[in-house]
Amino acid sequence: MASLAPRKKPNLESVTTINEDGSRFMLHPADVGGTFTWARRLTALVLLFVYAGLPWIQINGYPAVFFDVWERRFHLFGLTFVAQDGFLAFFMVTGLGFTLFFLTSLFGRIWCGWTCPYTVFLEHVFRRIERALDGDAASRRRLDAAPWTAAKVARRILKHGIYLLAAAAIAHLFLSYFVSLPRLYTYMGQSPLAHLQAFAVVSFLTAALYFCFSWFREQFCIILCPYGRLQSALTDDNTLVIGYDERRGEPRGHRSEKGAGDCVDCWRCVQVCPTGIDIRNGLQLECIGCAACIDACDAIMAKVNRPTRLIRYDSLNGLRGGKTRFLRPRIYVYAILFLLGAAMFAFALGRVKSINASVVRKAGIQLPYTVAGGFVRNFYDVRLLTKRNTVTEFSVTVHDGPEGLVASGFERPAALPPQGEATQTLVLSVPVALYRGPETLRVVVHSEPGGHEVHRRVDFLGPDVRLIGRLRGALEPASSVTSSPGAP
Repeated sequence: MASLAPRKKPNLESVTTINEDGSRFMLHPADVGGTFTWARRLTALVLLFVYAGLPWIQINGYPAVFFDVWERRFHLFGLTFVAQDGFLAFFMVTGLGFTLFFLTSLFGRIWCGWTCPYTVFLEHVFRRIERALDGDAASRRRLDAAPWTAAKVARRILKHGIYLLAAAAIAHLFLSYFVSLPRLYTYMGQSPLAHLQAFAVVSFLTAALYFCFSWFREQFCIILCPYGRLQSALTDDNTLVIGYDERRGEPRGHRSEKGAGDCVDCWRCVQVCPTGIDIRNGLQLECIGCAACIDACDAIMAKVNRPTRLIRYDSLNGLRGGKTRFLRPRIYVYAILFLLGAAMFAFALGRVKSINASVVRKAGIQLPYTVAGGFVRNFYDVRLLTKRNTVTEFSVTVHDGPEGLVASGFERPAALPPQGEATQTLVLSVPVALYRGPETLRVVVHSEPGGHEVHRRVDFLGPDVRLIGRLRGALEPASSVTSSPGAP
């Protein structure tokens, strides 16, 4: 029988998962049960169902969360956003950031251990696969130390084949958030060369996920994730973290030893840690706040008939015997910033309409206006966009214009299909005899159904008013003159 692979004693001088020669030391965390473990598993199960289910849930004819890269639209729980609504992303991102700051200041790295997608996939998908195939921690270490036999090779091929399938499933689900499930099914039934970009994205994601969850694992949290580095700046001695009650536990020793603390030095807290630290050494960067050590220690304390929560959620002040202050300056600051951002986001969201329109001077024309047939004419491009799932009709009216202004191009309402977009030319003309100089006009784009309106200001330009007298005498119905501002 193969002997167990060696264990390492965690310390504060180096990372447990890296050997002295720089090679990787593979961790095999033991499984654990308990209140926090089952709560985390239930949370992870809900999150996995949400991740897998959102592309299937239809709201207003679209998935609940859908980044439509083809139409450049973002559908979020019945709301549709376009590129012009991109400013909302600023409030959303900053709001999420301040929410994370606020929660971290109160509860430490609870995001990492409970809801981070990386942790959810690693601990509740890939490690569950490994435990089902290779057994408990002792069996996995024994298998690692065993020589390469046909049985070991077959087991490794089976495990990594399932890893690859799980990584591919996660990657395909991720792609469905950008192309929709029906289009994803179409892609999967065709040659990869027909949709090379989508195939490349899925291939890269599958390879990256397989690498991370089959080998890199906790190194991502320790080395790459910036959140662990931010922890020291966001927390203080009143933040709830996972800590070891040194006053109760020390000195460590067997329960029969006289004068020994409650800690029996069983190493169970180390064996279940997914990043390989010893929580008894104090709060460390590698701790992701998963609470596995709490459940492990509580189980041991129950066996030796000693009070539980030797390791627990508490502040550093609380672990020292002091009082935890939940309300403190940084909490107020983060809360105020979060509420301010949320209020601005809500205000901006209320201004988002189901239609959009822009009116700009027509591109490709060298001169800003023309003078022909006794009229001064300006040309504009009216870009129309509807986010509705029904046909929308747009009509255009012009206000605050000079006497005799004539608008053409929208004699009939422009009908756009659901989620449609179109550009149509608007021509504004003023008789030369009535032209009195440049003016600012108000173009109103009206939509039906809904009765929504979009107001846009445009400048109507023409020749220098000093030339109007000469133009009146010089222009004949069959002649035309083209001019630009300030021309002699």
